[in-house]
Amino acid sequence: MTIQLQEMPADFDRVLCVVAHPDDMEFGGAGAVAAWTSAGKRVGYLLLTRGEAGIDGTEPAKAAAVREEEQRRGARIVGVDTVEFLDHPDGTLEYGLPLRQDITAAIRRHRPELVVGYNHRDATHTRRWNTPDHRHAGRALLDAVGDAGNRWIFPEAGEPWGGVRYAAMVGSPEPTHAVDVTGSVDRAVASLEAHAAYLAELGGGAPVDVRAPLTGLFRATGERFGGRLSIAFELVVG
Repeated sequence: MTIQLQEMPADFDRVLCVVAHPDDMEFGGAGAVAAWTSAGKRVGYLLLTRGEAGIDGTEPAKAAAVREEEQRRGARIVGVDTVEFLDHPDGTLEYGLPLRQDITAAIRRHRPELVVGYNHRDATHTRRWNTPDHRHAGRALLDAVGDAGNRWIFPEAGEPWGGVRYAAMVGSPEPTHAVDVTGSVDRAVASLEAHAAYLAELGGGAPVDVRAPLTGLFRATGERFGGRLSIAFELVVG
């Protein structure tokens, strides 16, 4: 039996999206971000790496500069002006105390009520092995939610913030909730298209059609969400 997805809670005003790479939010999640910013919610992005290992033909320092700019451009399209980058290494992101502390500091600084991450599970929604960066980023985010509320954990990372009400992971193979993106499809597509250099790498230099796969994803999710174009999340804590 197909399990229907529930409506994502809407009783929050501040959102912090914490992901490993530029483009992680754009592969579906940016549609929800556009819907939230249109509803007046404040959304910020924290990128744990600069995506410097993502373009095979471009050396890391140059790739990082390109991908940072593409991320900022894509974020603006969906109403996000606050985009921060850390300097953890792309491709070899390590789960551990330094990563937890950095995310904890960001949560305490931004004081979100909803945090959004990318799939923390071992497998993807297509049942392929998930990448280490995604697993480590997602799990560190979930752990940092608890860390942020405890003043005796990473006390040097700022005043505690225990106000995170929800953590939602996009790209999970075990989704529970969804966000209607019917009015956000064009912005979601444009946000992903802003990652032109990275998409060119994925396409081997050939043009990449992102509208068809994104709308296909939204439509497939909608089959479990009342027929509405939507993006799925796994609501992990609340």
